[in-house]
Amino acid sequence: MLSKKGIPVSPGITFGQALVLDTEEFQIPRRRISAEQCEAEKLRIEEAFKQTLVEYRNLRESVAARMGEDTAAIFDFHIGVLSKDRIRHQVLEAIDVKHYTAPYAVSTVFREYQHRFQQMQDAYLSERIQDVYDMERRVLRQLVGQDRQAIERMVEPVIVVAHDLTPSQTAELEHSNKVIAIATDLGGRTSHTSIVARSWGVPAVVGLADITTGVSNGDMVVVDGTHGVVIANPDAETIQHYTIRREQLSRLVKDLQNLRELPAITLDGVRVQLFGNIEFPHEATACVDKGAEGIGLYRTEFLYLTGKSEPSEQEQFEAYKQVVERMGGRTVVIRTLDLGADKMPQERTSEPERNPFLGCRSIRYCLQNLAMFKRQLRAILRASVHGDVHVMFPLITTLLELRQAKMVLSEAREDLDELGIPYRKDIPIGIMVETPAAADGAVQFAREADFFSIGTNDLIQYMMAVDRSNERVAWLYSAAHPMILRKVRHVIRAADRTGIPVSLCGEMAGDPLYTILLLGLGLRRFSMAAGDVPEVKKIVRSVTMEHCKRVAQHTLQLENERNVLNYLRDETRKVLPEIV
Repeated sequence: MLSKKGIPVSPGITFGQALVLDTEEFQIPRRRISAEQCEAEKLRIEEAFKQTLVEYRNLRESVAARMGEDTAAIFDFHIGVLSKDRIRHQVLEAIDVKHYTAPYAVSTVFREYQHRFQQMQDAYLSERIQDVYDMERRVLRQLVGQDRQAIERMVEPVIVVAHDLTPSQTAELEHSNKVIAIATDLGGRTSHTSIVARSWGVPAVVGLADITTGVSNGDMVVVDGTHGVVIANPDAETIQHYTIRREQLSRLVKDLQNLRELPAITLDGVRVQLFGNIEFPHEATACVDKGAEGIGLYRTEFLYLTGKSEPSEQEQFEAYKQVVERMGGRTVVIRTLDLGADKMPQERTSEPERNPFLGCRSIRYCLQNLAMFKRQLRAILRASVHGDVHVMFPLITTLLELRQAKMVLSEAREDLDELGIPYRKDIPIGIMVETPAAADGAVQFAREADFFSIGTNDLIQYMMAVDRSNERVAWLYSAAHPMILRKVRHVIRAADRTGIPVSLCGEMAGDPLYTILLLGLGLRRFSMAAGDVPEVKKIVRSVTMEHCKRVAQHTLQLENERNVLNYLRDETRKVLPEIV
């Protein structure tokens, strides 16, 4: 029996026979052609790009019909890249200037783009490398005519085990109606493949490192997509255990679905607000579907990071307006640009910083690029008339930064006044509390901000002096560290004393293990990934504040994160054993 732990990306438990998919690798030799042959090769490129675009558009239409428009929108990236002239012209130039063959020119240009994405430390952006790889393979298949393993030949339900899957492969697997789970060596939570798997609804675990080396075709495999566990060739006791767990989980899923329209209120009547975190406009719909009361964190970098040029004020306005209108009057907190550090494509960085996380990033970057910053603020203000919009500044460390940011916002207001463009005059202004400086100065900041949002992802990183993407020290990165918990409590208390609302929008907010503790610390606003809302709401509706306060008091007396996690796991198991 082989048991592997990976990243859970689509919940559920199932078991069945494995189908191990081979990776599709094209062997493209480095060949040059004569000048006379270039024109014919360029015509092949034009036709290959044209046919690949047709494939993606057909795939998008098919996915939209089966899984909805929001899931289908992930293929807009592929269609957008292939529709624009830039990458195609680079391929044509490689043929014209270097006399490469059409396949070698495609491989060279696309691999260069993959390398750029690979250099980005931001998880979401680095995982776009698979999308670029998918486009390369489809264009090459048009050129060299190589077919993949025929998915259509599957006749029995199977669990697909693969080194990795592209989004289009995942969508085609769904269309086969024979795949009941997915397990891959590579992948992350925010990859497009994971998004498709979640929308599809089959259990999926990624990031298993080497599951393909331990599984053969026909092996019995258990996939626990809720906890990220994959077991090959399980014994009878293990199968019985997971059969019981699957029945429990099925009952829990039905129970959680019934909570969608119900408020998050504790057993003793304390009201809690649950919001969603989004990066793309289409994700707003998922927040509503899962029962979120609004958007607590709208990350706005995507327009800057997916294009080759800065988006216009109008493009930003349209994106913000789309989210605000989808939320139908619910609160939408728009965070201003958090560019820099791991969110800055290298081609825009004339001098890459030695230590970007401590360098010119986020609000610092915006205050050094005032024209860009003001364009975004005008777009946010314009969108504010369409709903309940709040604006939030990230990585604030000094009162001067906050005052400067508010001054730029005032200038943006004046610009709109001169143009006669309406906006919300009293738009609430908040800050992200994600540095030790902001946390320690919370009382002072609360006098000049309308609300706080605790960003635990960066706060933990800065407090513990640890790069969470560095495997050698990642074990130090833990929300359960007692000093982190005390810092969170300090910020919540500071906000309470000064009478401003405070939310928590890091991954900690969506982890059910921390829900009881955070309630006990005084938190009443949580902001998380849409998929985490139902479980957190279930816990909120199953506890009393007296119980939560006891848990918080005991937790703060523990001396290390291991004891904290074990204690919180035990307390959560008492309330909702199905998820622990």
